[in-house]
Amino acid sequence: MRHVTALRYVTPLREGGSLPGLMEADDLGTYVVKFHGAGQGPRVLVAEVVAGELARGLGLPVPELVTVELDPALGASEPDQEVQELLRASPGLNLGTDFLPGALDLDPAAFALDPAFAGRVLWFDALIGNVDRSWRNPNMLFWHGGPHLIDHGASLTFHHNWPGAQAWVRRPYAAADHVLLGAAPDVDAADAELAPLVTDALLARAAGAVPSRWLEGGPGPEAYVAQLRSRVEARDAWLPGVREAVAARVDRPVTRAANPPAWLTRRRGGA
Repeated sequence: MRHVTALRYVTPLREGGSLPGLMEADDLGTYVVKFHGAGQGPRVLVAEVVAGELARGLGLPVPELVTVELDPALGASEPDQEVQELLRASPGLNLGTDFLPGALDLDPAAFALDPAFAGRVLWFDALIGNVDRSWRNPNMLFWHGGPHLIDHGASLTFHHNWPGAQAWVRRPYAAADHVLLGAAPDVDAADAELAPLVTDALLARAAGAVPSRWLEGGPGPEAYVAQLRSRVEARDAWLPGVREAVAARVDRPVTRAANPPAWLTRRRGGA
């Protein structure tokens, strides 16, 4: 990943629980920065890097990730005390995602997505155990005519409990709430296309992009490679459940709304 230095804190972004901030950097770029001193800790940043770079290697559209050098003094003039405390707790390396100006939240009811793309995204999310691409919070943006995947910090949950990490390898993926079910995702085509691409070399590149200081106190990059390799090899444990979720959906788009989509409400026996 490229490395930049933050020059100005622009504004907090309060949609996420970790209070990321929009910052300008010395390469004239603007980034959504997530901080290692946030309450969720650096493991969230590790998941963002490993999942994001793995997605990029599989040909899925993700904004560029960079490491961001932060001087906590940049927050001295920030009127929000919570932001000041967060910047003081996050000196040094933090994670930036390229800011996509003018991007829209991607609602599948408003932007048509083909089954092939939907299948690749659903397969990828099942691989990494991403619980945060639901109809409630799609974590996809529409920018320059296409979708972009963002926010993978809720994936790779095994690294929050390394002693029990092996159990994660065969854990079923809860696909019933996935935002792209209404796009009739072609999961089998995605499996045939993507599984062979998840090589040790690709996994090593993704895990190797993580700054070593974010891994302190836990296993190194090779542990992530082993976990994800095993997850791919254990597709017989989690892929059937994904297929069942796709088959159970009603053939209609899912929209981002305050209430569950009708197909989900009916299947759960709701009103």
